[in-house]
Amino acid sequence: MDLRIFTEPQQGADYETLLTVAKATEDLGFDAFFRSDHYLKMGDADGLPGPTDAWITLAGLARETRRIRLGTLMTAATFRLPGVLAIQVAQVDRMSGGRVELGLGAGWFGQEHEAYGIPFPKEKFGRLEEQLEIVTGLWATEVGKTYDFDGTYYQLKDSPALPKPAQGRVPVLIGGHGARRTPRLAARYADEFNMPFSSVEDTAAQFGRVRDAVAEAGRPADALTYSNALVVCVGRDDQEVARRAAAIGREVDELRTNGLAGTPAEVVEKIGRYAEVGSTRLYLQVLDLSDLAHLELISDKVQSQLP
Repeated sequence: MDLRIFTEPQQGADYETLLTVAKATEDLGFDAFFRSDHYLKMGDADGLPGPTDAWITLAGLARETRRIRLGTLMTAATFRLPGVLAIQVAQVDRMSGGRVELGLGAGWFGQEHEAYGIPFPKEKFGRLEEQLEIVTGLWATEVGKTYDFDGTYYQLKDSPALPKPAQGRVPVLIGGHGARRTPRLAARYADEFNMPFSSVEDTAAQFGRVRDAVAEAGRPADALTYSNALVVCVGRDDQEVARRAAAIGREVDELRTNGLAGTPAEVVEKIGRYAEVGSTRLYLQVLDLSDLAHLELISDKVQSQLP
């Protein structure tokens, strides 16, 4: 089971904070550092000092880390034109020596689009599908050849399809709860399917739909990695769990139900339940980025107990 650290900087974090967490992620033996792609806070957080751009952040981290994978859960297709996104991700991948992964979603948070003047189209899923086709198509085009695309939402003509990523293929993550279109899209384009903030039972059902779609698409059954994103709140005892829950404005019972919360033994047991339904990677949503002792505890008492 791979454990990855997943942050939500729109809630309030500058680059230096993210760099500190990313370096701790690397030093403590976690597999990757991922971040959300949002420009507006959610809920009661003050969001100060203001949003940081996901791909600018990852470009900086690409030069200041050595081992960990870097990526987004999820980049919003509404934020960037597909040709520009392909260039950005390929450049950051080259800057990192081939450690980047692209999580790409349709975009959903209308208020952040309104706040920063970003168009928020009604038909988002079709745009996402065309973006996936274009981004992966540009990367796959042989050097010296050109790429064309004539879609409903985007058109490209005689693109040199440069630059190329350092990796042969940047892993693409697709996720979500949709019962029909999401599994089909994952089966066609994804290297990993991520189920965000869901119970073991809902995870098992959605993984089954994706596996069926993969089989229908004619891909091997093991073509995709299956993963979950879950909020994490671990403490050595109930008092420490309660303190960490209070620090992020959440209730312990709710966190135990909807996330990975409790003592290390409790969290290891619940991770095992996700593993039983096919999850091999977990994105641990860490909401208090000042609490590096939390990461140390997870590394020492949870990660060390996993197969």
